[in-house]
Amino acid sequence: MNLEGIEAHLKFLIEDQLAGALTGRNMEELIVQKLAAAIRDGTITAPDGTRLAPNVYTLGVAPATTRHWREPGLLGTLTEIIRTTAKDAGLIFEFPPVITITTDASLPADMISLLASHQDSQTMEDTQNTPPVAEEKILEEEIIPENAYLIIEGIKLFALSAPVINIGRRLDNTLVIDDPRVSRNHAQLRAIQGRYVIFDLNSTGGTFVNGRRAGQGVLYPGDVISLAGVMLIFGQNNPPLRSDMAIVSPDANSSNANRPTALLATTPFLRKKKNE
Repeated sequence: MNLEGIEAHLKFLIEDQLAGALTGRNMEELIVQKLAAAIRDGTITAPDGTRLAPNVYTLGVAPATTRHWREPGLLGTLTEIIRTTAKDAGLIFEFPPVITITTDASLPADMISLLASHQDSQTMEDTQNTPPVAEEKILEEEIIPENAYLIIEGIKLFALSAPVINIGRRLDNTLVIDDPRVSRNHAQLRAIQGRYVIFDLNSTGGTFVNGRRAGQGVLYPGDVISLAGVMLIFGQNNPPLRSDMAIVSPDANSSNANRPTALLATTPFLRKKKNE
């Protein structure tokens, strides 16, 4: 099965395995279209010619339907459908696919938004073995990633413009999150080699990236961060190219060369409120 057959394959599996399980009118058709476009447009080619499917899927849903979408059985079946479809299309996952849910107050109950991205190919174990970098060295030598930001609980946009960003409940943090689930000093972002790296500061509730507990880890656009249940989404306009991939943008000779790369900032739930 080629990439053009993905939508038909998804339609068959969703109608077969999720009949009547999706809320809203025409939701089956909508999720098929969104997933097919996400897999097709998010597939990249590694230097060895392997086609890599996106493995992190961030699903934006209306507040009224959030609880329904977060049911383990529904997400588990949908994740397996993605896995089966990609396999049958000859695609490979760098890591097992994962679906995360974020609430978008701008969406009606019968609509969804979907963002697909690739988790960093460096394993968590390798990342955790990277020695912490002193703040003074970061300030002097490291390049701050351009146009990076966090989306807090799907509503508020927080621009990232410093080499070190402390996150927590205490008022002296760079980003203050007034939520009892968040520790006083919960996590820290550091600019290292042109990327933001997140570090957990021995928090009580833990720091998770794309559903996996993280002591520290490199962030890529579309990564979903959970601070003890408080959801943040990392985004970046025009991010640097991934060093482990030969192609991460449309071929200049392709008819789709002028199509902008899909970024988190283009989705409805990332629209910054006026005056924020």
